[in-house]
Amino acid sequence: MTTVLITGAAGYIGSHVTVAALDAGYNVVAVDNCVNASPGDETIPPSLQRVQEITGKTLSFYKIDLLDKESVRAIFSKYNPECIIHTAALKNMAESVKNPLPYYRNNIGSLLTILEIMKEFNVKKIVFSSSALVYGTPEYNPIDERHPVGKTCTNPYAKTKYFCEEILKDACAADKDLTAVALRYFSPVGAHESGRIGEDPLGPPSQLMAIICQIAVGRRPQLAIFGNDFNTADGTVERDYIHVMDLAKGSVAPLNKMNEDPNYKGFKAYNLGMGKGYSVLQLIKAFSKESGKKIPYTIGERRGIDVAQLFAHIGLAEKDLGWKPRQTLEDMCRDTWRWQSNNPQGYRTSK
Repeated sequence: MTTVLITGAAGYIGSHVTVAALDAGYNVVAVDNCVNASPGDETIPPSLQRVQEITGKTLSFYKIDLLDKESVRAIFSKYNPECIIHTAALKNMAESVKNPLPYYRNNIGSLLTILEIMKEFNVKKIVFSSSALVYGTPEYNPIDERHPVGKTCTNPYAKTKYFCEEILKDACAADKDLTAVALRYFSPVGAHESGRIGEDPLGPPSQLMAIICQIAVGRRPQLAIFGNDFNTADGTVERDYIHVMDLAKGSVAPLNKMNEDPNYKGFKAYNLGMGKGYSVLQLIKAFSKESGKKIPYTIGERRGIDVAQLFAHIGLAEKDLGWKPRQTLEDMCRDTWRWQSNNPQGYRTSK
């Protein structure tokens, strides 16, 4: 059985990717420093406890910081993983503008550690969780993978993803046996259909759906919408929302390709999105319909970090990886509400 090391496994994206990897038959070693995840007890975070319940399978978990090279080396030495899925990152765009240095140190440094240890142990496969934000202000929509990257990134978080992609390109140029797949995530929302795992930010939420959910359960009073004068259908920004389980399955799909095709080498980049955009107001309306909850909001000034429209062309992922999204916006809202209504305080006070 192929062993996969998943970094950031206790977080929102990582926990769902872990479900997908276990369901696909991979042996999973999960690591996380729990900065962005509820730590639970000393054995395993609650999100990963629930992942085991959902899948009926076990995993190995270690609480480590990826900047600690000795700890990472020990994991490789013990388990000899054949592939890495690297989802770990600091991810708050607005915070990265106010305090950029930790983002550069963590997001770039952690990838460098992984690549250096991979080289020591002759591991040749890595899947990297990148972001559609590498495209910056789009020159056209839908965005395909040929669109320029890095030219107009609007915040340090986005820049770290772009710089990491450049590092992976250089690493592949130096090692012709290395395969590095960068998955450019658009806007993941939703939760596992069981309602057992979902997004649970430890601090103030930065993602739109997480804020909406906390309003719906009474943890926040209202939503602040930053601008309603964009060049979109209703003036609010439009994003390509994708169900987190579609995204998780897309994150595992490159592993199958790597294992099946010995000539699948070098740096590859794929968009993971729905292929269409929805506005902030459309998302609020869809969530209110599925939850029965009214979401009050105010309209404020634009932020400098937002672009009007961002949505994906997803044909390349379907062609190369055999992947395409299956869930609708209604599914995303329904599953999100199932998670949040069953866990109004997230993992911290839930049973």
